[in-house]
Amino acid sequence: MIKNEQIKKLYQAIVAIKDVEECEKVLEDLFTIKELQDISQRLQVAKLLDKKEIYSDIVKETGASSATVSRVARCLNYGDGGYRLILDRIKEENDE
Repeated sequence: MIKNEQIKKLYQAIVAIKDVEECEKVLEDLFTIKELQDISQRLQVAKLLDKKEIYSDIVKETGASSATVSRVARCLNYGDGGYRLILDRIKEENDE
């Protein structure tokens, strides 16, 4: 990943978001509708992969391409741990 000053500032801006309402406002200004849909689709794919669903079922359920499913699986298994972090946090919040 390219980590320059602009990207670091973006990370800092995201960390400064205080709640879901603020997050919605910020992300809807930063991203296009299509980008938000793509990102949310990838998160759904990660959730289904985490549940050990098979690729073809994930493609049918989410509308994601098999390439997207493969990429998310690769990131989930061999990436920097971002998907794992967020999936675990979402599970914790749902358990509370």
